Amino acid sequence: MSNFYCEYCGTKSSSISGLTANSCHRHVLGSGKGKHKLYEGSEKPKYSCKFCGTAASTISGLTANSCHRHPNGTGKGKHLPSL
Repeated sequence: MSNFYCEYCGTKSSSISGLTANSCHRHVLGSGKGKHKLYEGSEKPKYSCKFCGTAASTISGLTANSCHRHPNGTGKGKHLPSL
């Protein structure tokens, strides 16, 4: 059975509908201001930020920190996993 992950926070669910039905605490609009977004890449041993290349072993570990090369500016957005 496949796992589905949120692109913003790394929350794991066994179904897409179960994932996208709930609010995301790391949503780009702010905590509780949007739903989880499906990460459309595959499960990997390491996830890299699509803006700066920083790597982490989990999506939640990657997205926990601010990205210095985020399009909105330094410290104005979190790392996002590349596909």
